[in-house]
Amino acid sequence: MTKRHEGGARPAAEQPEAAVPARHGVILGALVALVVALSTVIYLTVAADDGTPGSALAGNRTHRDSAAAPASTGTWVGSWAAAPVGGEPGTEGTGLAGRSVRNVVHADAGGTGARITLSNLYGQSPLTISHASLALAAGDGTAAAAAETMRRLTFNGSAGVVIPAGGQIVSDAVRVAVPHGGDLLVTTYSPTASGPVTYHPHARQISYVADGDRTEDPTAAPYTQQTPYWRYLTAVDVLSNEADGTVVVFGDSITDGVTSTIGANRRWPDVLAGRLRTALGGGRQLPRYSVVNEGISGNQVLADGFGRPAENQSGLGRFGRDALSRTNVKVVVVDLGINDILRNPRLADPDRITAGLRTLVRQAHARGLKVVGATLMPFEGHRGFTAAREAVRQQVNAQIRAGGVYDAVVDFDQALRDPYAPHRLLPVYDSGDHLHPSDLGFAKMAETFDLYALRGAGQAEL
Repeated sequence: MTKRHEGGARPAAEQPEAAVPARHGVILGALVALVVALSTVIYLTVAADDGTPGSALAGNRTHRDSAAAPASTGTWVGSWAAAPVGGEPGTEGTGLAGRSVRNVVHADAGGTGARITLSNLYGQSPLTISHASLALAAGDGTAAAAAETMRRLTFNGSAGVVIPAGGQIVSDAVRVAVPHGGDLLVTTYSPTASGPVTYHPHARQISYVADGDRTEDPTAAPYTQQTPYWRYLTAVDVLSNEADGTVVVFGDSITDGVTSTIGANRRWPDVLAGRLRTALGGGRQLPRYSVVNEGISGNQVLADGFGRPAENQSGLGRFGRDALSRTNVKVVVVDLGINDILRNPRLADPDRITAGLRTLVRQAHARGLKVVGATLMPFEGHRGFTAAREAVRQQVNAQIRAGGVYDAVVDFDQALRDPYAPHRLLPVYDSGDHLHPSDLGFAKMAETFDLYALRGAGQAEL
């Protein structure tokens, strides 16, 4: 008969082998419970983060990450856009390695959340972005941000992203109150050489550059370098209760606004956006659309620029990227064709130009989109003017007015020409180069636009 030990337990040396795993199982179970408890605390902490600014983080990080999609309801629309044009001269080797690029952009539609698109279309090697941020500008003409609006951007949950040559990336959404008509600061930092910087050269807006990673610095102090370019950034979308869709204005330098006042947002699409917003406030039965600008100076319907990929790609080549692929696009407005006349070393064929425009329209119709097209404005007095080129312009306009090209027509030619010299712009609407409008001319273009033309979907075929 075996003698029982006190307390009914065996000494360790007498424990049966099966009892050892049992004890380990108890310990393992306790560890699992502890891990679960810690995970619950972490989950609840993250879930409680509403994306509003925190007090302070390590180093110069002055807010919490806020990469989760906004919880509020609304519709994603384009609030700002700019077409990628080419590789920035002078950046072929190192790109902008070691510098923070703070793009200043003007939001059309307001919203409760935002996301951005970055492009490496003209890069020849992968572009590393290690940090990016978005904030409201503290005022006009400054690199300073309203500190409480500073948001760190993420990409698939990570602070950094590598964009392959020729590629683009859309950020995660951040919760931030974006006012319509406000300026946003979108800042990126690239730590390594990337080759040519994808840029939009005629921004008509001053942006800023700082040495080092200053993406989340709300002050203007480190941003000592100014630039007339937008770099990498090609779109800002907002989650909006103000707009149900996007109007894309697709054109050349006249749409790009190359002669408008810098920093004043007086390009004609800017004025059109303001008109549409004001009209909606007046209770008119109009669609609630935002407006984005996809103009490129020098752009043609038919001809590409040089290089691979082509810089200043033709309207036919870039229409899918810059118009049809924009967020929640409903209507495309096309003002394109004058450069096919001016830049063609031979006399342009008006039928080829209008055939190209019809191709754009067919592509838009395939997406159920309406296309409003503009007549080409006069340019007598410009260095490229000839009587033969004027005849081509007249033939293109005749086809547009006849209704065989677009769903609806806005007659900029008639609105801005001098009634006593119809081959010329009216002097008050002329910037001085006899091709591009003045600020008053851009305003007249927007005022001429019939807002009711934005209603309705595209036809299946003209």
